[in-house]
Amino acid sequence: MSDAGASDRWTTEESWSHGTVRASDVDLHYVVAGPTDGDLVVLLHGFPEFWYSWREQIPTLAEAGYRVVAPDLRGYNRSEKPAGVSSYDLDELVADVVGLIRSFGHESARVVGHDWGGVVAWQVASDRLDVVDRLVVMNAPHLSAYERELRSSLSQIRRSSYAFFFQIPWLPEWSLRRDDFAALEKLFRDQPVRQEAFTDADIERYKRAFARPGAMTAAIDYYRALFRRMVRLTLTQGGAGDQRVEVPTLLLWGLRDQALSPSLSEGLERWVPDLRVERYPDASHWLQVDAPERVNGELLAFL
Repeated sequence: MSDAGASDRWTTEESWSHGTVRASDVDLHYVVAGPTDGDLVVLLHGFPEFWYSWREQIPTLAEAGYRVVAPDLRGYNRSEKPAGVSSYDLDELVADVVGLIRSFGHESARVVGHDWGGVVAWQVASDRLDVVDRLVVMNAPHLSAYERELRSSLSQIRRSSYAFFFQIPWLPEWSLRRDDFAALEKLFRDQPVRQEAFTDADIERYKRAFARPGAMTAAIDYYRALFRRMVRLTLTQGGAGDQRVEVPTLLLWGLRDQALSPSLSEGLERWVPDLRVERYPDASHWLQVDAPERVNGELLAFL
C-alpha cells in the first residue's frame, strides 16, 4: 500500500473522480479516490442510499493510501437499472462486484458493505473466496443467521415487516414516493443517534438519487428477489444452508438498529470461523455516519 497518510489530497469530494464501468452485464457508476497503486477497497452501500453513504470513510481510506471505489449498486442513482425482479438476484449482484474489481485491474480486493451492500458482501465472500482479501460488514445479516432468526424470533419477524410489505406490487413504491419521499426522510431523521449524521443537504441528495427513473422499483426489487430466492431454497433444499465465509471478517453492529435484531450479530462462528465482532451500544443502523470516527478507526486497523 502506498504511503499517503500525510497527504490531505483526498479530503474533499471535489478531489474524488466519477466514472462508469461495465461490470458483468450492467453499467455501474462509481466514485474513486486514493492513489492508483493503492490496494483496492470496494465500498458497497445499502438501501435506500447510493455511493454517498461512504462520504465519511472515503477520505480516511484514501489518505491512508488505499484505492477506494464506491459504486452505485445496480438500479441505484446513476447506475444502470435493468427491468425485472430477477435482475436483482444475489447471483447478479455478486457478479457485479467481481466485474467491478476486475475492471480496476485487480484479482481481489478488501470488500466493505453496509445493509444491502453487506448482504452482497457476505455472498461475494461465500461464493467467490478468490476475490475477497478481507471482509467488513456493517449491520447486515449473514443469510444463514437471518434464516435462523426468522424461524425462531418473533421480534425479528416484526422488525422485518417492511420487507414483507415490499413484496406487494406498486404499493411500496407509492408509499415511499408520497409527500416528497416523507418516509425516506423519516428514516434519516429519526433513527440516527448522532444528530448531525444526516444534514438537510444530505437528505435532499438521497431524495434526488431515489427519484431517478426506475431507481425506486429497482431498490425494492432487491427485497423481492431475495424473498423469492429464500422461498426457492427452502422448497428445494430446506433453506439457505450453511453459507461459509472463510476470509478474515470484521462485523460492526449498531445496537440501536430498528430493523435488525442484535441477535443477528451472535452465533456466527459456525459459518464465519475467522470473525471479530464489534458492537456499538450508542449507534443506529446508519453506523458509518452515526459513529464515523470509531468506524474509520476499526477499518484502518483491520484492513
